[in-house]
Amino acid sequence: MGTGRPWRGVLVAITTPFRADLSVDFDKLQEHVRWLAAEGCHGVAPCASMGEYRALSDDERAAVVRATVQAAPSGCAVVPGVGGYGSRQARRWAEQAAEAGAHGVLARPPDGPAARAADVVAHYREVAAVGLPVVAHNDPYDTRLDLTPDLLATVAEIDGIVAVKEVTGDVRRLHRLRDLCPHIDVLVGADDVVLELVLCGATGWVATLPNALPRQAVRLYELGVARDLGRALPLYAELHPILGWASRPEAVQAVKLAMECAGRFGGRCRPPRGALSGAAADLVRRDVLRALAATADPASGAGPG
Repeated sequence: MGTGRPWRGVLVAITTPFRADLSVDFDKLQEHVRWLAAEGCHGVAPCASMGEYRALSDDERAAVVRATVQAAPSGCAVVPGVGGYGSRQARRWAEQAAEAGAHGVLARPPDGPAARAADVVAHYREVAAVGLPVVAHNDPYDTRLDLTPDLLATVAEIDGIVAVKEVTGDVRRLHRLRDLCPHIDVLVGADDVVLELVLCGATGWVATLPNALPRQAVRLYELGVARDLGRALPLYAELHPILGWASRPEAVQAVKLAMECAGRFGGRCRPPRGALSGAAADLVRRDVLRALAATADPASGAGPG
């Protein structure tokens, strides 16, 4: 884990903090990165979907990556998202990440109209040519393109493709991927199936919950890796309601609100994302408070220690 294999362990898809005027607050960004590392997280992924990368200007996006690399302490990997409309844009962001000193990149398929299989392979070949380790990011709900196991097996033949972040939540895919391309790692991309996938062999978790509850999330991951179900299952049951928000359309707003509920700075999102409705906000608060209450009791065996 860490910078040796930067895609392994608990890698936090970090939010982008904005000031009241919606400019990027780089001081809070860097403080958040340092805090996550101190809480036990193995790395961070700026400018992924959780980071609202589409709402950032090119200059802001580059500055977020540089600021994240500068703030990350030794042993904390930085794996920025390099999503772009096309292959040239994604390669440019990969080059920028390399120049900034990142340890790898998280690469979606092209953001534009759904591409043919050959086009997807060519896209990843372009990104991998930069030379950083590449984690393919499969989120068909957002990209309108599914990196199926068969397609991913072809992508995985490209030198430099080291892993896939699997967001679909279909546990069966892990087994199919391990059969078709056992040389790459499968990473959990949907928080609410983390224990199932880790128990079945996933080697990392590109997570959103740790933005608010890092110690609890790392504890859950480590218990799963250790196959300690006696302690993992009770903790998972208490965390699962808040974990589920990462798979909803309001994921970014929910995570930022969860951060506020946990005593961190979450702040606003940039338009078109607006604040959660009263009912949804109440549910997020309930789910965070439930997780905090349950994990605060050392006798429960679910605490962070």
